[in-house]
Amino acid sequence: METAIKTKIWLSSPHMGDMEQVYVKEAFDTNWVAPLGPNVNQFEMAIKEYIQNDVYVAALSSGTGAIHLALELLGVSRDDEVLCQSFTFSASANPILYLGAKPVFVDSERDTWNISPQLLEKAIINRMALGKKPKAIVAVHLYGMPYKIVEIRKISEKYNIPIVEDSAEALGSTYSGIKCSSFGDIGILSFNGNKIITTSGGGALVSRKEEIKNKAVFLATQARDDAPHYEHSHVGYNYRMSNVLAGIGRGQMEVLDERVTARRANFEFYRTNLAELKEIEFLMEPTGYFCNRWLTCILTPSFEAREKIRLALLQEDIESRPLWKPMHLQPVFNKYPSFTDGTSEDLFDRGLCLPSGSNLRKEDLERIVALILKTVL
Repeated sequence: METAIKTKIWLSSPHMGDMEQVYVKEAFDTNWVAPLGPNVNQFEMAIKEYIQNDVYVAALSSGTGAIHLALELLGVSRDDEVLCQSFTFSASANPILYLGAKPVFVDSERDTWNISPQLLEKAIINRMALGKKPKAIVAVHLYGMPYKIVEIRKISEKYNIPIVEDSAEALGSTYSGIKCSSFGDIGILSFNGNKIITTSGGGALVSRKEEIKNKAVFLATQARDDAPHYEHSHVGYNYRMSNVLAGIGRGQMEVLDERVTARRANFEFYRTNLAELKEIEFLMEPTGYFCNRWLTCILTPSFEAREKIRLALLQEDIESRPLWKPMHLQPVFNKYPSFTDGTSEDLFDRGLCLPSGSNLRKEDLERIVALILKTVL
């Protein structure tokens, strides 16, 4: 009798719909395989209509590039300081260094795992006392959970420091019914391969000001001046999304709400079926918050417990991953100022991301839960 082969379960794999190939084929059939074209325009419009809130959208080659452009458009330059959430992926912080600026890292709070308003204000007061008023705040909606929108905005306005709203993980999430990426002075999105929807690689810059969108597009297309020849009065970048990849994005936008529903269902399955493990914690939504549940994350009692579960899953070819290692602990960033209270370090030590793809089958989820129960009980 043959033994059934267990397939690998990925953390968050791409999930295609029905229309992506149609729009990509359209690009080939019309020979629009150059960097720009109709798919780019239609993809931008689809994002704009989804987010609403009178935003303008520039489709770019990556979310990282979007943060880079956002910081430059907000006037960040060499030796400036930028406040940045420490508990995040390195792409939130790397563009600060691209500009020759210096990150100042701020720890998280427990309600959303995002940037702490108290520590943020403490950091601002400290830097201003040293004559180094920060030029911008990079705040992240981690794992799709919105940060404390009202509190962070009040601090931004009090000290007149603009916000780059890192919504790379939060497309489809809302606060008080308003879509994430429209709360900051400039918002960014990511369509990397593991995100809730993907263009293989790609991102977008979001702003309520059309001139910001237009400046972003200008810089993203090598800052070519309006002339019959190649004239450049600014340093530009090659950050625009291709028409082919934008075709994938158009198809993905048509199934975005389905993907959010599926990922939220994954979260509820884990929460319900692991309920007997009282030592396992889940990040719940505060009142007014709607999380896309890009990744379902659990907190275990200890580093040892986290590793026991992670390694047991790995042994069965099931991909999981520790929560983000805080930036202030990373070798490339640990020399920069940080304002911490141990929150993100504790979350990193005890936290684990479980497989969360919208294409997970019920039998996949049951297999994961059964293994966790077997490992813990």
